[in-house]
Amino acid sequence: MKKLLFLACGLCLSLQLLAQLALPPSGGNQKCTVTQWIGPASVSITYNSPDVHGPNGEDRKGHIWGELVHYGFIDQGYGTSKAAPWRAGSNENTTITFSNDVKIEGQPLKAGTYGVYLDVEKEGPWTWIFSNNSTSWGSYFYNPKEDALRVKTTPVDAPYTEWLTYGFDDRQQTSATGYLQWENRRIPFKIEVPNVNDIYVNKLRGQLEGTTAGFTNQPWMAAAQFCAQNKVNLEEALHWADNAISGNFIGVEDFNSLQTKALVLQAMGKDAEADVVMDKAIKQPTATVMAVHQYGRALLASGKNQKAMDVFKLNRQLHPTDMFTTYVGLARGFTAMGDKKSAIKNWELAIKNIPEDQKANAPAYEAELKKLKG
Repeated sequence: MKKLLFLACGLCLSLQLLAQLALPPSGGNQKCTVTQWIGPASVSITYNSPDVHGPNGEDRKGHIWGELVHYGFIDQGYGTSKAAPWRAGSNENTTITFSNDVKIEGQPLKAGTYGVYLDVEKEGPWTWIFSNNSTSWGSYFYNPKEDALRVKTTPVDAPYTEWLTYGFDDRQQTSATGYLQWENRRIPFKIEVPNVNDIYVNKLRGQLEGTTAGFTNQPWMAAAQFCAQNKVNLEEALHWADNAISGNFIGVEDFNSLQTKALVLQAMGKDAEADVVMDKAIKQPTATVMAVHQYGRALLASGKNQKAMDVFKLNRQLHPTDMFTTYVGLARGFTAMGDKKSAIKNWELAIKNIPEDQKANAPAYEAELKKLKG
């Protein structure tokens, strides 16, 4: 008995030592990791990748699904599990790590690392299994009590793939579809990050308050602009915009910082307050001809024609040496106001003084003029 125990201990020790050695992967099943970012959240899958032709070159095409990869839950003859799914790869556990909470096929799953298994069926849907046990070897010790989530999936036909491969497609701002592809099958699962903007805001808040990024006003403006653009966290964004204007040591009142505050106010539905701030911004020495012109264009786009006309006139008044952009603005403003005669006059002045870097756009400007004259 002592001899048997000694041999058993020696075998276990040998296996542990082999696991620590820098040897090629068992069966030539190469270890792989693939990572996809969904907004600020990362998803990483680590797996071992067998090939269709096997370690000795044998052709296993047509013998993967239902043969090499077993159907259903089986007793694999080793380990504690008497009803194990496929390990969804080879060798050690396939694992998936989510940096943030996600939804898989519409069902919630907390941030963390999970073991990945797949219930492969001859008929009907297959099932992805995400287990709280991510450290086992394969599925030999699979325990359904450790399941964190099960979701149904439907395999689809796919181009021939020699090596078992995980990847991501249908990549959107808030979602992506993960998949396993091998031989002629692809098995997908949709991943969603339901609170992408909240994650961004939390990261921005941490960076502004906890790093040197907050020591100048540009990051405060960028954070406020993100919130305004996405209409999230607007009260705090307004504070960030004010800090960019007048915060101790970092505040700078200029066109950019004032415009940032106006954008936040506009996102909050406070258009009158936003207009007051922009009236101040366009009179700043830092307000360039083009910055004021673009503000006027934005007013036109929002249907505020008279306000835009006033801005274009002010731009001409503030920058009398500019002989092109200011006239383009006046031409567009008079056109919107229905004053064709004045619009034609200003288009002619603008085209007459078109700078070299704008000559490629001359046909478009001439077409505007021709439309008015017609």
